[in-house]
Amino acid sequence: MKDTFNRRHSRWYERLIFSELFYLVAGLVVATVPPAFIRWGTASYELIRTSEVHFNTFVACGFAFFGVFLILRRFKNYPGAHTLSYILPSVAISYLLVVAVLFMTREGYARSVLLASFALTNLWCFVGFYLSRRYRTPKLALVPFGRTLDLTAGDEAVLNLLDTPALEGRRYDAVVADLHSDDLPPEWERFLARCVLARIPVYNTRQVQESLSGRVRVNHLSENEFGALLPSPVYDFCKRVMDIALVLLTVPVWLPVMLITGVIIKLESPGPMFFIQERIGQGSRAFKVYKLRSMCKDSEKDGAQFAAANDMRVTRVGRVIRKTRIDELPQFINVLKGEMSLIGPRPEQKTFVERFEKEIPFYTYRHVVKPGITGWAQVVHGYAANADDTRVKIEHDFYYIKHFSLWLDILIIFRTIRTILTGFGAR
Repeated sequence: MKDTFNRRHSRWYERLIFSELFYLVAGLVVATVPPAFIRWGTASYELIRTSEVHFNTFVACGFAFFGVFLILRRFKNYPGAHTLSYILPSVAISYLLVVAVLFMTREGYARSVLLASFALTNLWCFVGFYLSRRYRTPKLALVPFGRTLDLTAGDEAVLNLLDTPALEGRRYDAVVADLHSDDLPPEWERFLARCVLARIPVYNTRQVQESLSGRVRVNHLSENEFGALLPSPVYDFCKRVMDIALVLLTVPVWLPVMLITGVIIKLESPGPMFFIQERIGQGSRAFKVYKLRSMCKDSEKDGAQFAAANDMRVTRVGRVIRKTRIDELPQFINVLKGEMSLIGPRPEQKTFVERFEKEIPFYTYRHVVKPGITGWAQVVHGYAANADDTRVKIEHDFYYIKHFSLWLDILIIFRTIRTILTGFGAR
């Protein structure tokens, strides 16, 4: 019986690996062979073998698709990233990076072939998305003990609660159990051991809960993938370098927009162009944050308060720049000064920080990284209007700190662009 169990479920695992390899290999063929054949015809093989330009183009198409495969595969690890909206930006970034390398190395290439490869890669990814959505939505078997009972279903996965310690011939992508529960009977422990032997992944409830919700509960601190509470210092340094480079490279774009908007603000209502306020940043250190003024003068003369929906203190220009996030542009100055990053938890006012430190466990932990202009909590949850909303946003902040990485930052950039276009979370 055990051998039959192992053989049956091992085949599921092998099919999963095979589908990933097929998607990669077939995608590489689609992204390289048809574009070359369309442009160069039956002489494609000979031209690629003998001509440097043709060879460079063929290899560039392959590398570009492999980059797309890596980006989309990593995005699958994060909740809410299983949507069509991330395919085109991912493909565009990968192909632009390849073109940038070719440009900097002054290597010749055929633009028409790269464009055809770009179009076919998008088509392949869209087809793969629809097939995956139809046939590859993860099916998780839940062991009915401990915190596993608190899991709720969503678009990310199909959850089935087991009645007995057996899968009864049904296909599951993984088994979820509260591995720290004292209520787990011996027969269920043996069942989990058989699942592992059968190459069926067994996940702890906390890990799955975080993956489905994009939040880390605030009643405990959770280590990152390296087993530490401190985010990667190597990526922290690289992130700082990228922040400075991106801000300086985009000065010709954001500086004129900021100054023109500032003049319009001055013309519409009395008061300064900038709104300067003390916030708490990395290491719980206070700093002055800069924003374009979106409210009437002396809007907080009675003390700090949350912005409400349809807040009467917001000016007409203020409503526009808040919705489009133009009011955040002066914070690029904070980034250059090293007080903020482009991506990270939003910095809070000192009054709120002192209050939340008393009400929310481990609130101070969010100050382990630099605050950001945009962040995971902003693009997933939106604006926090009260203490309860803030508690949820803190859980998103903890998730960001735990998964502090380039891939998550790229995903946040994509979602930030969508947020700007839709006005999600603006007040």
